[in-house]
Amino acid sequence: MLWYQLTSDIALLKLESSESGLSAGEAEIRRKKYGKNKLPEEKGESYVLIFLRQFQSPLIYVLLVASIIVFVMGDTADGFVILAVLAINAAIGTFQEGRAKEKLASLKVLTKTHSLAWRNGKETVLDSEELVPGDVIMVREGDQVGADARLLSAVSLHMDEAALTGESSAVLKKAESIEEQSLETADQKNMIWKGTYALSGFGKAVVVDTGVNTVIGKLAMKLGMLDSEMPLKENIRLLTKVIMVALAVISVIFFFAGVHAGNPVSEVLKVIVALAVSFVPEGLPVVVTLILATGVWRMSMRNALVKKLQAVEALGQADVLAVDKTGTITKNQMMVTAIYANGKKFEVGGNGYEPRGYIKEGSSTVEPLNHPELLLFAKTALLTATGSIAYNEEKKEWMRTMGEPTEVALAVFGQKMGFNKPALEEELPQKAEIPFDSRIKYHATVNDVLGVDTLFVAGAPEVILNSVKEVWKNGACVLVTENDMGEIKQALSDLSTRGLRVLALATASGVNSVLDPMKLPELCFVGFAGITDALRPHATQAIKDIKAAGVHVVMITGDYVETGVAVAKEIGIFSEGDAVLSGSELEKMTVEELVLKIRRVSVFARVSPEHKLQIIEAYKKAGNKIAMTGDGVNDALSLAAADLGVAMGKSGTEVAKDAADIVLLDDNMASIVSAIEEGRNIYRSIKKVVLYLFGTAAGEVLVICGAIFLGMPIPLTPGQIIWLNLVTDGFLVVALGLEPKADGLLLNVFKKPSKWIVDRRMLERILLMGFVMSVLSLYLFAFYLPEGIVKASTVVLTVLAVTQWFNVWNVRFNRKSIFKMNWLNNKFLLYATGIVVILQVAVVHVPSLQSVFHTTALSLSEWAIIVGLSTSVFLAEETRKFLRYGLPALLRQLNWKT
Repeated sequence: MLWYQLTSDIALLKLESSESGLSAGEAEIRRKKYGKNKLPEEKGESYVLIFLRQFQSPLIYVLLVASIIVFVMGDTADGFVILAVLAINAAIGTFQEGRAKEKLASLKVLTKTHSLAWRNGKETVLDSEELVPGDVIMVREGDQVGADARLLSAVSLHMDEAALTGESSAVLKKAESIEEQSLETADQKNMIWKGTYALSGFGKAVVVDTGVNTVIGKLAMKLGMLDSEMPLKENIRLLTKVIMVALAVISVIFFFAGVHAGNPVSEVLKVIVALAVSFVPEGLPVVVTLILATGVWRMSMRNALVKKLQAVEALGQADVLAVDKTGTITKNQMMVTAIYANGKKFEVGGNGYEPRGYIKEGSSTVEPLNHPELLLFAKTALLTATGSIAYNEEKKEWMRTMGEPTEVALAVFGQKMGFNKPALEEELPQKAEIPFDSRIKYHATVNDVLGVDTLFVAGAPEVILNSVKEVWKNGACVLVTENDMGEIKQALSDLSTRGLRVLALATASGVNSVLDPMKLPELCFVGFAGITDALRPHATQAIKDIKAAGVHVVMITGDYVETGVAVAKEIGIFSEGDAVLSGSELEKMTVEELVLKIRRVSVFARVSPEHKLQIIEAYKKAGNKIAMTGDGVNDALSLAAADLGVAMGKSGTEVAKDAADIVLLDDNMASIVSAIEEGRNIYRSIKKVVLYLFGTAAGEVLVICGAIFLGMPIPLTPGQIIWLNLVTDGFLVVALGLEPKADGLLLNVFKKPSKWIVDRRMLERILLMGFVMSVLSLYLFAFYLPEGIVKASTVVLTVLAVTQWFNVWNVRFNRKSIFKMNWLNNKFLLYATGIVVILQVAVVHVPSLQSVFHTTALSLSEWAIIVGLSTSVFLAEETRKFLRYGLPALLRQLNWKT
């Protein structure tokens, strides 16, 4: 029902209520019908369920099948090794995810809200959970609204709806019905919403919706139905499909080819098992988890809580970042940032409500004591402001304690100038006051200035200027001229064009202390205050760095277009020529139409949560990976729907933090820059690991296939393959995953990853590595086969192990020669290489291991031959690098010189 269209009397009639509220008995009946006024709470997962969920991956399923096959073949030790690897992977994921959940839970401040309601004809304080439709509630300054309600009356009631609608300025409410159709939540001025706050004034309202039927409740319910797959999870899922399909095709071909050739079925199955074990990269899940966990740990050092391991890597893949304005780019703290007084223009610096800052005229910082116009301006601002601030020890910042945000901004400016309101009022005692009212649009006080009753007033420029007869110039009030008024109006236009909220300040001496609120006396113009929502420290630089990294940044706000564009210009998001879309325009567009326009847009203004979902869907359809930042309830849906959601930890609502994948504990957007760099590094590390593992797998598969087609015995047993994949590869890929960050990760030249982890050039390198390994192995296998299958098999096992030692150094860089890289900057890889050398010597020469892995000792000369020939892996990769990159660069250089 469109409650805002109904008169207050009709609304009460529809709800079967009255101005005196409900009886206790009727309220109990309705509570049983509608339930408690609270949102459904998601039941927390136990560590057991989190652990089991780590196995929900197609790649894990492949590995489980591989372990079953190994058990069936009788190699129980190998089967247990695979299961142990999977258990370690799940344990790491469980530890990180469980720790993130505990950390997030510790951030929640569990406070119960109370409401003042009429029950049995009397005002009663109730737990807000007890409210039911039809209850009549009272709302005063500082109160949090307990349910969605239709106003019955309102006196200068200003609400803070930033968390719900994204609108940064206070919203003036009224009780009159509204005729317009299909109004957005932010435009329903006769409604108040659960979770919002009263900044000033007084209101009486009848509850229309509670619990999940409130605006915030409906958002929470939609939130539970959203699921957005992270890019890495999608990439690994596609890779796993390729592995499974390829494995199935190869297995079927070998089965029928082997049986058709007259081989026993048992022997054919033995070949297929060997192929399956060699084809599946058993070490990939553990290494991917380790790489992600390392990135998450590094981000925790930067005050970023990562709730899911894949989240950091997802941010590295993002090519669009949608930032919410209020509470994310800005602090949701109004601040005086510009002043026009005595014909001069001043810029005011500072950090939101913090009572410290600076004032500049042009490029020079000024001393306020040398500018009488600033002193008068500050006194006028402080005397007419009812707002106050206090330092919050828990959040370590200055916060508003009372008053409407614009009045707080005036009060803070007065404090920045060095004034203290109690001391100022002691010096200039207040004799009368006219509180701000939406009808008169100003706030005025009369103070005793050296025995003269003097009026100080701050209000809407159009109201104040109508009564201006004088202007303060160089220490005195003088008659305003036509030229003066032209300059004043031009200054007003300049400030308004910047998207600032402008207040006019004026004074008048010798007034009657008994004032008529509807008629101002003749005023002396003091100046204009340009007020805006304060930018977060470091936000401008963070946006600059994010854009430099090649990420397209757009701003989404519930504020009006002019305000949104002004902030976007100031912070570097909006440039001349960019397009702007409003919520009303989005309403008329399909997602397909939006996709065609979205590339030119940098600001979306006056949007609802549903519009944000439409925007995110359009970016996804356009092929973008989109990350979203936010802090309010209105951001929760988009945080969950985006490829990655980033919430503010200090200022963010609990709904937003629950919906997000990453929570910035210090609200510092610079952490997003670090996360982008970390994510790109993670992706590159994973690609290196995949390249190495698949190069190894290609070598093993080609060796087995080559031996079969050449009519030779199978060179490797399943146990030997598992040794290579889990022991030899295991240590090396873990060390490779801890590779130091590459240079240039935040440069625009960073190549955006496709959905396929294995791209064309990676496939070339995999086939080249596999070919060299297999040719060398088959040659030595054939050479040593006359000495027995055990000897030949041992040689092949050792050749594949040694070529892997060398190959892990190859894959560190795609272009840089192995002879130019720093061999010492990854000490983990040096240690890992030493470990696998010792282990391979042990498996060849230790009797107990010989019996398990079917090996025999090799002579020193045989080791020398194997190691010497295995360097061909270096030669092949160095040749590739030279032909693809070195030679073209050399030819370009020669052409340039000629």
